[in-house]
Amino acid sequence: MVLNELIARAAAMPQQTIAIAAAADIEVLEAVALAVEGKLASFMLFGDQTAIETLLKKDHPQLLKSAHVSIKHSSSPEACAVAAVRSGEASVLMKGNIATSTLLKAVLHRELGLRGTRILSHVACFEAAGFNRLLFVSDAALNITPDLQEKVQIVQNAVIIARAVGVNNPKVAPIAAVEVVNPAMQATIDAAALTQMNRRGQIQDCVIDGPLALDNAISITAMKQKGITSEVAGKADILLVPNIEVGNILYKSLIYFGKAKVGAVVVGAKAPIVLTSRADSAQNKLYSIALAILSTTFQ
Repeated sequence: MVLNELIARAAAMPQQTIAIAAAADIEVLEAVALAVEGKLASFMLFGDQTAIETLLKKDHPQLLKSAHVSIKHSSSPEACAVAAVRSGEASVLMKGNIATSTLLKAVLHRELGLRGTRILSHVACFEAAGFNRLLFVSDAALNITPDLQEKVQIVQNAVIIARAVGVNNPKVAPIAAVEVVNPAMQATIDAAALTQMNRRGQIQDCVIDGPLALDNAISITAMKQKGITSEVAGKADILLVPNIEVGNILYKSLIYFGKAKVGAVVVGAKAPIVLTSRADSAQNKLYSIALAILSTTFQ
């Protein structure tokens, strides 16, 4: 499976509306143009109307007259975009040229936000060279040092996204530096606990086995060389990282060293959130939009 297949599948769904907070951003508007052209979604663009229109006139003047794009002037674009999703006018929230902390503050507002029943976590979906499957990495952006219970919810969120793209019983590898439980390494203890919780039915709709080092999680050759017997080793779909530093480094290494393509979404709120980096390309933002659209039926 490749990420372009997700775009095609998202385009085949009933059209969704996406609310973008602070949409005056070249790459964001390029992604909007690609999504409208591909008939993926309609958009509500919140922010400085003059700035948004100036950018559109320069590069995408056709969007100024498009029935699929509306521009909403707002001095608090994050609150307005969240309100549009909360009211049902939009089904997906997207970050534009705005700080992540500002957007999440609006999302987590107790009365006016989009709080769900689970913690929020970031799920990245990579198309990496040499792999015949998509790889999911979580959490590379939000949860700094998750404890065991938080890792349970991060796994559950990642499983939702994997199932949304058609991986019905994903294999989850809790990543650590070694493949054995070491009392001095909390990641290995948590990995063993997650494995046992999965085997006893406390975490469902996936197969978990760990701890596994990264090579053993994704490479059958490495798995065989170390004599590991596992349903997950060498075939992992979801890589559960132990902390945000590991996730962030792995995420950026795949992009900058591995030239991987990526789409990412935040799960756990009442609607999916496209929370891409300002440095992400328009194409990667488009993959994220497609991933979010597909996940709307699994929220």
